[in-house]
Amino acid sequence: MLLLMITVLALLSAVGVYFCGGLVAAVAAFIGGWIAWLILAALLLMLACAVVDKEKEQENDSAFYRWLVHLWLDFLICVGRVKIKTRGVEHIPGEGRFLLVCNHLCDIDPALLMHCFPKSQLAFIGKKETKDMPLVGAVMHKLLCQYLNRENDREALKTILKCIQIVKDDKASIGLFPEGYVSLDGKLRHFRGGAFKIAQKANVPVVVCTLQGSKRAMDRLLQLKPSEVEVHLVEIISAEEAKSMSSVELGERVYESMIADLGEEYRTNEKSMHPDLQRKMMEQ
Repeated sequence: MLLLMITVLALLSAVGVYFCGGLVAAVAAFIGGWIAWLILAALLLMLACAVVDKEKEQENDSAFYRWLVHLWLDFLICVGRVKIKTRGVEHIPGEGRFLLVCNHLCDIDPALLMHCFPKSQLAFIGKKETKDMPLVGAVMHKLLCQYLNRENDREALKTILKCIQIVKDDKASIGLFPEGYVSLDGKLRHFRGGAFKIAQKANVPVVVCTLQGSKRAMDRLLQLKPSEVEVHLVEIISAEEAKSMSSVELGERVYESMIADLGEEYRTNEKSMHPDLQRKMMEQ
């Protein structure tokens, strides 16, 4: 939509110039107008993010900022020539809240999932460092995203409880990456079951997804090369079934479901875990 808006506005400017200065002037006007409108749109985005007070608690999901996010996501995916192949995404719950879980390959994974499920009002759980990122931190705040302090179990529990309340109050669905870290080699790390308590305590289904190709997509995006990403909705575990298991059992069920879709070559063991995660597990 943003790409179309900018192109139409630049084209209208070029048409006006054409009748006064000819074809060459019109082409120059189109190119200059396209760049100018893009810069203006970027300035408006920065202004919208600059006025966000991230220290003030966000009570509800912001329809304006969510619209703004999807506007820019569509633009960046189109301009970046990222082709997203999906499977099963049409089965995403159309009504009611849910917990969406997925493997984690790259920092752009939340953006890709939001793009694939634009009507689901996903609020992601991210690392606390994300809060201070330019633009991203402000937008996440307005979309009810929550931050997880992986070094403080008490603070992490507060985040989980906050997410449970968000779902119970029908404000947003929660998206998270139960591995806790970006997988450096693409393999699926074992989960910590605590995050699944969100679905169990809020009595909502668990939507299991897998991602492939997002790390390569980001690398190729920086190189201005086209890329392809796959997003699969693998399984939906009903609220009743999720509550019938312990959080550890539910985590294992989700893990095996993801492996069944990704392939056995993505299975891993504790020895190949992220070094920070190994250290934390040894400390506990």
